[in-house]
Amino acid sequence: MNPSPEFPTANGRVRVAPLAEVREMDAWQQGLRNHTKDHRYYEIVADTLGFDCRAFVLEDSSGRVLATQPFFFVEQDLVVTAPAWIQAPVGFVRRAFPSFLRLKMLMLGCAAGEGSLVRTEGPAALVEALRATVLKAARAFGAKLVVWKDFPSGERTALKSLRSGPAGTRYVQIASMPATRMNFDFATFDEYLERRLSRVTRKSVRRKYKVLADAPPITMTVTNTLGEEMDEALALYEQVFARSSLQFERLNREFLRQLSARLPERVRYFLWRQEGRLVAFSLCLVHDGAIYDEYLGLDYRIALDLHLYFVTFRDVLTWALSQGLKSYCSTPLSYDPKFHLGFDLAPLDLYFALPWPWMNVLAQPFMRYMSPTRAEPVLASFANASEMEPAM
Repeated sequence: MNPSPEFPTANGRVRVAPLAEVREMDAWQQGLRNHTKDHRYYEIVADTLGFDCRAFVLEDSSGRVLATQPFFFVEQDLVVTAPAWIQAPVGFVRRAFPSFLRLKMLMLGCAAGEGSLVRTEGPAALVEALRATVLKAARAFGAKLVVWKDFPSGERTALKSLRSGPAGTRYVQIASMPATRMNFDFATFDEYLERRLSRVTRKSVRRKYKVLADAPPITMTVTNTLGEEMDEALALYEQVFARSSLQFERLNREFLRQLSARLPERVRYFLWRQEGRLVAFSLCLVHDGAIYDEYLGLDYRIALDLHLYFVTFRDVLTWALSQGLKSYCSTPLSYDPKFHLGFDLAPLDLYFALPWPWMNVLAQPFMRYMSPTRAEPVLASFANASEMEPAM
């Protein structure tokens, strides 16, 4: 099959290009320039994490590039977060057919983070050009499902055309696991405790920190390169990764090395040591007045006894305040402590469609039940939980 298929549009064409080809395009670099994870981050992910990353290139009739949109292929278990009444019959079928509903997917967005529309003068026009074209591309590449992965709720207006049009090319929109965000209306950590936490939670958090008084001191340093500590930090990350109920991308040494080399002004590694030994690690990005807490590593020999999760949160928040930052953003999961610590949800959306029109129509009622948020009842306790569900 042609590795770079083309698909006509009303005013030009959409073609598939390897990511290596689009890297020098102005539409690629400028389209992501205002994002925390700009074009360099997408390229690092493609170069290091083993995903088959490509891009759709939208051109007018003269061949001028109007926009680009990254995508990648992945094999994924379709029902890993489905409710029990769906998982039970699927499990029965898998006794005979182990690959049942484990599908090759074409995913638009970022393989290691939330999705972004590569900004153009008319993002909605880009989405409309891609709506049906992506389904054709999926068929051409043998993908069984198309997913627009983890797009922020702020993109819903631009993406609304995915939910319209002929039923055979219509997408189902569901809530993905949301990120979290905290805007700073306080100047110090103690002020945060007083203003943001309930009396009961404040007392509980302070009690956790008192445990540290009887333990050897834990010190923190901040750097944008790991150097000789890379293997130690990666080992701590692996401990957290192994405990996660949802696993997707998996970091490696080259990913960390290239972040330092190609995003030095944005990446920050927070390192906590006790008696000379690394016991916690956090990979953060800093951009446009916000700190983004992306990946965490903990030494579980002491992590639970010393409440290291809360130690890392306190120290990162305190550092962010000292740098004059305005907000703290965190990735999905660990919702129970984030709820009690005063975070708000930052909703993310998934858009699903099957590439065959008749199957897409039949499957849509079932796809509406695939939201992974059903596995996290604590989400309903957040003050802005209603924002997770898109208006129908």
